[in-house]
Amino acid sequence: MTALAPGALAGLRVVEMGALIAGPFCTKILGEFGADVVKLEPPGEGDPLRKWRYVKNGTSVWWHVQSRNKRSVGVDLRQPEGQAIARALIGRADVLVENFRPGTLEAWGLDYESLARDNPGLVMVRVSGYGQTGPYASRPGFGVIGEAMGGLRYVTGTPDRPPSRVGVSIGDTISALYAVIGALTALAYRRTSGRGQVVDVALYESVFSVMESLLPEFDAFGAVRERTGSIFPGIAPTSAYACADGSHVLIAGNGDSIFRRLCAAIGRDDLANDPALAHNDGRAQRQAWLDGEIERWTRERSPDAVLAAMERAEVPASRIYSVKDIVADPQYRARDMIGEIAIDAGAKLKVPGVVPKLSATPGRYARGGPRLGEHTREVLRELGYDDAALEALSARKVIQLG
Repeated sequence: MTALAPGALAGLRVVEMGALIAGPFCTKILGEFGADVVKLEPPGEGDPLRKWRYVKNGTSVWWHVQSRNKRSVGVDLRQPEGQAIARALIGRADVLVENFRPGTLEAWGLDYESLARDNPGLVMVRVSGYGQTGPYASRPGFGVIGEAMGGLRYVTGTPDRPPSRVGVSIGDTISALYAVIGALTALAYRRTSGRGQVVDVALYESVFSVMESLLPEFDAFGAVRERTGSIFPGIAPTSAYACADGSHVLIAGNGDSIFRRLCAAIGRDDLANDPALAHNDGRAQRQAWLDGEIERWTRERSPDAVLAAMERAEVPASRIYSVKDIVADPQYRARDMIGEIAIDAGAKLKVPGVVPKLSATPGRYARGGPRLGEHTREVLRELGYDDAALEALSARKVIQLG
């Protein structure tokens, strides 16, 4: 990427402790906007994400997205000397992000109370399956469990099939976004109070919080939202409609004026002029029939023809993109959402761009994921360790020097 001004979070010091997705995705975002993220990893294998899914030159390509911009310190937190290193780093940090099972840091003597005595302004972001309190707090939890308990899995899929997953680790990433929000909110409070605090993010709560009207519908009407495939019951018309070639186009014509434009585009003035369909509540009562009428039109046309007609009518519509479609799309390129980084031996790797877009201090990524322990020597020198001490710690397998 081109040279940019320092990020909005330049000067913010973040320590990451944990692995895989939710906590590290949070710090990825902080790092993209200029924070110095130091990731602590166990010597030997490091974060398991390094080996997940597709591996190129010994490292997962996922790793290069999740850990770009970060500095890696290989340190064994189970050893007292490793815990002392972590405490020293946290003592200089603004934010600590961890996603261990509750109680793990306390067992290492790294509880918030003792850390805050040394660093009263510390913001500690804790991401876990069930939160730090409650009867389930000590249970292990992953994003998929949060999706199940938070209600998302129950409503995902088609009525005639078992509950389905969304296709990505959405429970983890939603939680990571809340972790970022919590960290920045706590930092804003620190500016006026001088005090840090704990940000407690539970995976299941993060998922539950985006479930829209699920709870009030049940409370007021006893309604239990079920799996409905590509439609949204009660909001019509909006669905995926089959085209002549068997592919599908998503059309969202559920606004009253949009619906009228959609009807005009498909040559159905009778629908546009039907008073019973003028508003969403009327259309919702005939949702399946209405979707059938629209699909009768789309099935006779190519997706290009359908999309062209929708664009002329100013009706929201889109192909259902695969990654091949994404890479080829000019909108993605125009918005710098298909980036490229250098990885091992100078090879290039396409990666997603940064979200959101800031006009004065846009986010960026200078490098892909680091080698395990690549920055151990650099970071510990900043703490005052000399080379002799580092070699001694390495010999005792407390740290890994990259």
